[in-house]
Amino acid sequence: METTYHMDPEAFRRHAHELVDWIIDYQERRSHELPVLSKARPGEIRSRLPAAPPTHGESFEAMLRDVDEILLPGITHWQSPNFFAFFPANSSYPSVLGELLSAGLGVQGMLWATSPACTELETHVLDWVVGMLDLPRRFLSTGPGGGVIQDSASSATLCALLAARERDTGFATNDRGVEQPLVAYASSQAHSSVEKAVGIAGIGKDNLRLIEVDETFAMRADRLEERIREDRERGFIPFFVCATVGTTSSNAIDPVPGIGALCQDQGIWLHVDAAMAGTAALCPEFRFLNEGLERADSYCFNPHKWMFTNFDCDCFYVADRAALIRSLSILPEYLKNRATESGAVIDYRDWQIPLGRRFRALKLWFVIRHYGLNGLRAHVRRHVELAQAFRGWVEASESFELASPAPLNLVCFRHRDGDEVNRAILDRLNRSGELYLTHTVLDDRFTLRFCVGQTHTELDHVAAAWERIRETADAVRNELQS
Repeated sequence: METTYHMDPEAFRRHAHELVDWIIDYQERRSHELPVLSKARPGEIRSRLPAAPPTHGESFEAMLRDVDEILLPGITHWQSPNFFAFFPANSSYPSVLGELLSAGLGVQGMLWATSPACTELETHVLDWVVGMLDLPRRFLSTGPGGGVIQDSASSATLCALLAARERDTGFATNDRGVEQPLVAYASSQAHSSVEKAVGIAGIGKDNLRLIEVDETFAMRADRLEERIREDRERGFIPFFVCATVGTTSSNAIDPVPGIGALCQDQGIWLHVDAAMAGTAALCPEFRFLNEGLERADSYCFNPHKWMFTNFDCDCFYVADRAALIRSLSILPEYLKNRATESGAVIDYRDWQIPLGRRFRALKLWFVIRHYGLNGLRAHVRRHVELAQAFRGWVEASESFELASPAPLNLVCFRHRDGDEVNRAILDRLNRSGELYLTHTVLDDRFTLRFCVGQTHTELDHVAAAWERIRETADAVRNELQS
C-alpha cells in the first residue's frame, strides 16, 4: 500500500478542535495578559527557529507548542482590549469562522465560472452594505456601478487611480504608457498609499499635489481649486483627486461636497477614502460622513478596521464599473469561457490588480448575519462613547490638551510640556506592556493618538489607560526636572 503523508480526517477533526480551543483561550485570556506590544528584539524570533525544514513530518502538538513558546513572544496583540494604536484591525468569532470556511472550501474566485457562489455572494453582500451605510444608490450593482472586496484601501486607491488615468487618456495609457502630464491631488494629511499609487501607476510622485489643510486638518477646497487652475495654465492635466473621510493622523474629514462639485465641474475622478471612519455610517447619527458622496466616482472603507471582520477586507465601490473593468481587464485564451463571453456575469479578476482572489465575502456575510444592524451599531456607538469619555478627561486635565477635533473614536492629544515629554511618555507607556499607543505630528508638534475600536475594549480598559497615562506623565516630568 502506498504511503500517504496527508493528515487524515479524524486527526484534522481533533486538531481543529484543539486549535479552536487555543484561539478561544488566546482571545479570552492571553491577549489580555501578555504585553500588548511585543518586546522581541530584531532577529530574536528567527534565531529560535530551526535552520532547515524537517525531513520527516512533525506532530501538530509540536507545532502548537512552538506557537506558544517561539511565536507568541513576537506577537503584538492587535486583539487586546488595551490596543489603542494606529487604527484597529478588529475581529470577531463569526469572522474567524467565515475565514475558516473560506480556507476549507479553498475557492479561487477569479472568474464567475470558477465558483459562481463566490462572486454572487460578494456582489450581493456589497449591495447590502450600500443600504446599511446609506451610500448613494449609484454604487449598487443593479445599476452601472457596483462593489468589490479588495485586500486593503491601498489597493482600492490604486485601482481607482488606474481607472481615472485610463478614462482621462481615452483608455490608451495601458498600451502606450503615460505620455501626458497628468497630475493628482490629495491633502497633506492623506494616507501614504496615494503617493505609492501614483508611483506604481507611472504618474510620478512629483505629479502628486499635496493640498494644504485648515485648522481641523481637513483639505482646503479653495486651495485645491487654485492648484487645479494653476496646473491647467502650466499645461498639466488634472485627472484624480483623493478626498479622505477620517485621516490616519487625526480623523479629519475633508469637505467632500465642495470637492465633489469642483471635480464634477472639472471632469476629474473623485475617489473618497473612508477606510476607518466609513463604518460609523452604520449609525444614522454619523451619516454626515456620507455628505457629498453622490458626486464620487469611487469610494472605499475597511470592515477589517472597525466592523469586526478580520483582515483583509476592504469594500471598494465605483459609480461606473465599465471604466474600472476596461482599465484592468486582460483576457488570455486560458481564461475564456461561455459565462464570461455571455456578458451576463461579473468576473472580479477585472476589478483588482491580481488575477486570483479568496472567498472573502464569507467572513463579512457571517459578521453581518451574526450581529445584524442593531448589533453592529451598538458596538460602534459604544466605541465612540468611550473615546468621547477619554476626550472629556483630556479636556478637563491641566496637564494635557487636545491636538485636534475628535468627532468619532480617535483622540489626538499631547502633554503641554512639549515634544520631549510626549516622546518619553509614549516610549514608557509602550515599554510597560500594559497598553499600546502610537503618535503623529500635527502643527509640527509630536502628538499622541488614542483610538478606541478593539472588539473587547470597555470602559475599565479606557479608564485604566488614562490613569496609566497620567501616572507616566508625572513620572517623566519628575525625572526630567530632577
